[in-house]
Amino acid sequence: MQQQRIKTGITGFDEMLDGGFLPNSANLIEGAPGTGKTTIAMQFIYNGITKYNENGLIISFEEFPVQYYHDAAQLGWDLKTFEKEEKLKILFSNPETILKEISEINGELINLMKKYDVKRVVIDSISHFESLTRDVTELREIERQIINGFKKEGTTSILIRENNSILGQISAMNSKIPFVVDSYILLRYVEIDSEIQKALTIFKMRGSDHKKDIRRYQCTKNGVEVESKFVGREGIMSGNSRATPQDAFVNVFGKKKS
Repeated sequence: MQQQRIKTGITGFDEMLDGGFLPNSANLIEGAPGTGKTTIAMQFIYNGITKYNENGLIISFEEFPVQYYHDAAQLGWDLKTFEKEEKLKILFSNPETILKEISEINGELINLMKKYDVKRVVIDSISHFESLTRDVTELREIERQIINGFKKEGTTSILIRENNSILGQISAMNSKIPFVVDSYILLRYVEIDSEIQKALTIFKMRGSDHKKDIRRYQCTKNGVEVESKFVGREGIMSGNSRATPQDAFVNVFGKKKS
């Protein structure tokens, strides 16, 4: 029997997720600057409100709410009105406060989530919790506390993680959060035939099947749209994209005549 899914409403993405995220799951989206991490997260929240009647919470450690209003407005999404209607809360905070309040039964954060009947959460970005400690074991416990705290409130979350690798090998990080989350999605810039394109893949999805291929996606005027998979290429996610041996042969010698 098909499990219930929390649909993102993003073209092509739900199909890769075998219908959407699992309910009450924590989902990591990692990528370099400009790859569309925040756009996917806002789209997840916006579609939750407009299509699935699920209210949202965005927790930001860098941008004030006005920046989200502005960015969303460029895509035709009126987040400010949703806040007035108490369907959405954009909270500017800091890692110390969120870590403290997610564990408090009657804390301000928990009461706010109950007031707004929050079902979808975005943390922008989970990378900021790395500032609380340099100890890898302690950081993993902090990340686990955050994830379990939001799960306890019955929410499905997207955790954004920054990666400074524009092209080439992905930079190493102290955080082991990919091991803690339920799904891990990577966004990458790739160079193909002297053109920069964007690629998306799902590395893991705990408790569910998912598409294993690597797909093109675009950030359009309507948000992110996931397109067809890359064909005839290998080494895409390693930053060393090249034609497969078969396609390279065809490019040089042409197709064999029948």
